[in-house]
Amino acid sequence: MDTKEQISELQRGTVDIHSEKELAERLEEGRPLVIKAGFDPTRRDLHLGHTVLMNRLRRFQDFGHKVVFIVGDFTAQIGDPSGRSTTRPVQSAEEIRAAAQSYAEQALRVLDAERTEIKYNSEWLSPIRFDEVIRLAGRYNLARMMERDDFKKRWREHAPISIHELLYPLVQGYDSVELNNDVELGGTDQLFNLLVGRQLMREYGKRPQIVMTTPLLEGLNAREVDGEIVGDKMSKSLDNYVGIAEPASEQFGKLMSISDALMWRYYDLLSWEPTADTERRRKACAEGDNPRGHKIDLGLELVTRFHGAEDAKRAREQWEAQFSRREVPTDMPEVSVEAEDGAIWLPKALVAAGLTKSSSDARRRVSQGAVQVDGEKVSDVQATLKSGATYVVKAGKRAWARITVSG
Repeated sequence: MDTKEQISELQRGTVDIHSEKELAERLEEGRPLVIKAGFDPTRRDLHLGHTVLMNRLRRFQDFGHKVVFIVGDFTAQIGDPSGRSTTRPVQSAEEIRAAAQSYAEQALRVLDAERTEIKYNSEWLSPIRFDEVIRLAGRYNLARMMERDDFKKRWREHAPISIHELLYPLVQGYDSVELNNDVELGGTDQLFNLLVGRQLMREYGKRPQIVMTTPLLEGLNAREVDGEIVGDKMSKSLDNYVGIAEPASEQFGKLMSISDALMWRYYDLLSWEPTADTERRRKACAEGDNPRGHKIDLGLELVTRFHGAEDAKRAREQWEAQFSRREVPTDMPEVSVEAEDGAIWLPKALVAAGLTKSSSDARRRVSQGAVQVDGEKVSDVQATLKSGATYVVKAGKRAWARITVSG
């Protein structure tokens, strides 16, 4: 591809770029660029939300560039304040080490191992002397730091801001000074930190990095409201995620549970197929094509990426045996219900979804084994549906609903 075509592909699914002109100039130099992204190991498992950024890294690799995957084992000890209304709890060294090793291993399920260098930022940050920290702090001023949205909000609300949180963007930015990279990628919540890195590189007499951000991926239960996808970002704590290390059958089943509108969002941010092919799919569905086949294709692509084609094929066959052969309708109503204390009583959910006329009718159907949740018969009248998830529920021969439990 020429430079213009490369930029078009590299910008797919990105939000900010500082700046496109600089990126074009470096691509024209005809050398492999050094692309950096950092991940603080706050949990052991990566999910599809993390891979939105990794997909952009992989695309750079496809064009011959080198990726430096930073495992932030040092910065994790500080705690990233991005998007936080309170000080982030600091993990133990043991927790960080275990998660760091897991991150490094899982990252190579997405990235090209031959074009990826995995580094731990403790390598250059741990040896820094205190006088060097003071000099680093002198490269940035407090007024600029307090322009950060989460700091401004906490300052207005008289919420505590710890001094060590002010150091976090400087420490992350110093990674770029150390690596002298060409481009750094991060989520939209990382824009401030990335721009600090760009400024610090100038301060240290280096060519400033190009900054690119990717959107935060919505979780499995997100829905379309007034033409926009609305829902919490993918998170393990909200149980609305697909882990990249999960079994193939779980990955495929979760992906088949998403709404049709969310499917296109996932195509845009997660698929590696050319943009033109995705647009052809979208046009075909707008003209009456059934979205189910396209959702299956997306599930197969993503599961193949993490488990291989054979496992993806078996996952599809298992899902079809469980759902398709039971003639699950594709046009079932989608209903949102509110949970109390993290769950909703199943009979109450059936009434709220309009599947039964009353709680007594719902209890009777459950006790008679006439109710299925995600293809499994439920006969316990005390059963509940947990919040943060979407369920395909059947309460009679033609009584179907896709129920999203929130709250």
